[in-house]
Formats: sequence, structure tokens, C-alpha cells
Amino acid sequence: MQIDYEKYARIFKVMSDPKRLKIIDMLSEGELCACKILEEFHITQPTLSHDMKLMCDLGIVKARKEGKWMQYSLDIDVMNEVYKTVGHLMIPGDYAGLLNCNCNTEKEKMNHE
Repeated sequence: MQIDYEKYARIFKVMSDPKRLKIIDMLSEGELCACKILEEFHITQPTLSHDMKLMCDLGIVKARKEGKWMQYSLDIDVMNEVYKTVGHLMIPGDYAGLLNCNCNTEKEKMNHE
């Protein structure tokens, strides 16, 4: 696996902020309006805009304007790439196959039968 260490260092730096990590967690549930994100924090709108710009510039978050507010969502493809890269960096080679495991998919299939 070819890793762009500079890119991932920037991503991990942005994600190391507890507030941004919570925003990522919130967005993992689906798209949110900036106004909903602001309700969770005691910060100003310009501070949120700064945090969101950092995440958008790295490609981990997508933004679209709706009316006067921005709507934010995770870029699932990029987050999946981050997940796989973290696994590659953290999981010993003998266990690397776990990253491609469809365990949850198989479990979901069994629950629906």
C-alpha cells in the first residue's frame, strides 16, 4: 500500500482536535446543517466555519449551500480510505486481512433472513 504520509499527517492533525472529532462523529449519522452543529458547541459561527474549512480542504467533509446555511456530510470514500490507512499503519501484517473483512455485512445478511 502506497501511503502519502504528508496527507495523512494533516488529516490526523485536524482529527486530533476533540471538537472536530465530535463533529466527524455527528456527521457519521448523516448530513447536518451548520446550525445543528453549532447547537452542540459554545463557539461562534466563524470558528465553526474555520473548522469545517479545514476538514473540507482535506476532503473528509463535503459542503453544500442550502439557503443561508451550509450542509455538511462526510465523504464516505475518503473516510473509508482513512480507515484502511489507519489499519495498515496499526495492524500487524498477519492480521491485515481483517481490514477487508465483510463481517458486519455477513452478520446483517443473517439477521435479515
